[in-house]
Amino acid sequence: MKKRIGKEHVAPWEKAFERVLTPLEDFIRRQTTSGILLMLCAIVALYVANSEWSDAYHHLLEKPLTIGMEGFQLSKSLHHWINDGLMAVFFFVIGLELKREILVGELVDPKQALLPIIAAAGGMLVPVLIYISINPQGHTFDGWGVPMATDIAFALGTLALLGNRVPKNLLTFLVALAIVDDLGAVLVIALFYTETLNFYALAIAATLLLLLISLNLGGVRRPLPYILLGVVLWVAMLKSGVHATLAGIFLAFTIPMRPKYDPDRFLSQVNVMLRQIKRAYRLEKNIVKNDELRSLVRALGEGIQRVQAPAQILERKMHIPSAYVVIPIFSLANAGIPIDWSTFGDTVTHPVSMGIAAGLVVGKLIGIAGFSWVAVRLGLTSLPNGLNFRHIVGVGLMGGIGFTMSIFIAELGFAHHAQDLLMAKTGVLLASIIAGLSGFLWLYFTFENSRKSES
Repeated sequence: MKKRIGKEHVAPWEKAFERVLTPLEDFIRRQTTSGILLMLCAIVALYVANSEWSDAYHHLLEKPLTIGMEGFQLSKSLHHWINDGLMAVFFFVIGLELKREILVGELVDPKQALLPIIAAAGGMLVPVLIYISINPQGHTFDGWGVPMATDIAFALGTLALLGNRVPKNLLTFLVALAIVDDLGAVLVIALFYTETLNFYALAIAATLLLLLISLNLGGVRRPLPYILLGVVLWVAMLKSGVHATLAGIFLAFTIPMRPKYDPDRFLSQVNVMLRQIKRAYRLEKNIVKNDELRSLVRALGEGIQRVQAPAQILERKMHIPSAYVVIPIFSLANAGIPIDWSTFGDTVTHPVSMGIAAGLVVGKLIGIAGFSWVAVRLGLTSLPNGLNFRHIVGVGLMGGIGFTMSIFIAELGFAHHAQDLLMAKTGVLLASIIAGLSGFLWLYFTFENSRKSES
């Protein structure tokens, strides 16, 4: 059998050099895969919660888990460790994404950012008003923040099913909108979903935050000091009454975004090292046997890492555990809703579930598409090239997919009302299904009709 040569005989590491993605393209690709995995975990959780394993599922989540040493221990249920501990990693990645978008990403240009900012503002305000109109008072009012959030991974995962029908500008618009949406949700959690404040713990958290900022201003680029102080910051936030996961956001904003990078010196050094690598390669082509070649390649790799911004390196590295471990576990722990079909009608018409479902499906559509239309009509901004308002309507429908952050806020708002929490989760799941299907079908037929008219 002849050995294949040319493009057919390419090692995986060689293909990696050919696969050059922009930060936005890389972000969309990772979020899309995460969204599909998230869907599968939600389905598994729903199945288990409505099977003969339901009792074992809930018993496992309530199992206490103690971490620490004698004299300083943290003891919480597994469910709390997932929502308060693991989700801090998710919020850390969200914080890194927010920082990148604000400083160098889609939100850095005011003209380019204005439309998704206005659309996101409408997509947060209108759902809240719809929910409050259905739940104007009592403890059910506390769920007003639930229909605000759009799940970017779920939405991009659904859009990915449309394949090449989706123009890149539409994906960019959705990403920018969802990033602003995440920022709004984080602010709501910080300002409105807090318990009784412990000012001593808050003072410790503030001191740690100042230390982290000092590391940044002092030029510290290695991640270890930030991570160690970040863990202590998480404990302080946990004790303070402000939700502990926000420590992830605060930590992310202190990670340096400016690398120690001199382009001319870097290029000169790379050229010198490439000549050294070529010389070492001529002496011995097998890198396993060639110590000098192996050392030079390793040094080149380390140098390339160090000229990148620490925040961007961490965002890329931490996205894998966040997207493929933390969020799936969160989904498995929180999407397991027992469904009683005999009372399903009462569940759907409950003020909490109805307010959340209406807020996500109807409110997001009116808020995103309506505010965008008004902004363009008033001449405040313009639609991205190649997009029309039918595309914006599709994004408005997709915006009603509010899984991860919506369920997270529901856990905070209804922490002491188990029945209302069940209604809230039901409303989120129902709305996400309706919004995902309607958004998919709307965009599918929009692009199909566009193709027919062009031909």
